[in-house]
Amino acid sequence: MKTERNLIHFESGIDLESGSRLNKFDLMVETYGNLNKDKSNGILICHAFSGNHHAAGKFSADDSIGWWDQIIGPGKSIDTNKYFVVCSNNLGGCSGSTGPSSVNPDTGEIYGKDFPIVSVEDWVQSQKMLTDYLNIEKWHLVVGGSIGGMQALQWSIAFPDSLKKAGIFAAAAKSSTQNIAMNEVARESIRKDKDFHGGDYYKHNVKPKNGLKTARMLGHITYLSEKHMDHKFGRKFQDEESRVAGDVDYQVENYLQYKGEKFSDLFDANSYILMTKAMDDYDASEGNSGDLEKTLSSIKAKLLVIGFESDWLYPPQRSKEIQLAAMNVNVECSCLILYGKQGHDSFLFASKRYEKIIKSFIES
Repeated sequence: MKTERNLIHFESGIDLESGSRLNKFDLMVETYGNLNKDKSNGILICHAFSGNHHAAGKFSADDSIGWWDQIIGPGKSIDTNKYFVVCSNNLGGCSGSTGPSSVNPDTGEIYGKDFPIVSVEDWVQSQKMLTDYLNIEKWHLVVGGSIGGMQALQWSIAFPDSLKKAGIFAAAAKSSTQNIAMNEVARESIRKDKDFHGGDYYKHNVKPKNGLKTARMLGHITYLSEKHMDHKFGRKFQDEESRVAGDVDYQVENYLQYKGEKFSDLFDANSYILMTKAMDDYDASEGNSGDLEKTLSSIKAKLLVIGFESDWLYPPQRSKEIQLAAMNVNVECSCLILYGKQGHDSFLFASKRYEKIIKSFIES
């Protein structure tokens, strides 16, 4: 599989929905496969909250496997032998694209807490700029899960002539009150860390690891299903020799400690706050006073909406809300609710039915 990774510079900058402006910015982009002569086989992947540009395979021998490797690759549902697959790290992230941990070219200092607020709409706008940079007139498919699904939905609303199909998986047209509440607890754990320094921890050469770890532990609980947690961990005790922390008793505690610690080493706290706020603030119908049907009426793409029975973060009814609104304004939309034992994270894992549905939708 031909794979390329490039940092693409946009000297023209971008005007953000908040009213702020980045005079220039970078996007870290990974591509798989080859673009055909008429540039009609492009597929844009929109990553979820903790994802990034590295969606599939291994870019180098010591690299980790891409976050959607079960779905993307040669002969897989998103077949890189047939399609040119593109994934970029979102603006405001911490995996190469311009974000809070980047140097502000206007001041020569790290942005930190002064990095402007970004939105799902801003991510889609920056991806449209990437689309133009690649000289792709129309994507064959724009697809993502969770907040990536929100981006795919927004793509179909904002740029109806620039994509043929949109895949909206484990997502919603807006976050619920409970979603916002969970994210605020996570953000508060970061803000209360003694090493946060109001977001200026870079200047102190420290990192709010404890707060970031706690935030991730809480978030990870929302990604799993109760049934899956019971099956995987139950009330089993952790062996003393394999405990990641001395005060851990149960296997589920050990698992969350491990996941939280690993995440806190890799992710940026300001990016965490920024991206969860973008997730909370997204409301597809906001521009039409909450009228989702009116919002979706301009869509020209075919929609595939997939929810998962065990997902309580974005439960199946949120998928059905999108389908019903789309169908009421004659937008072609299919909605399927799959089993998915991993809760919200189910969209990341391949199953025979899930793979077949995606492949059929792409090739139909």
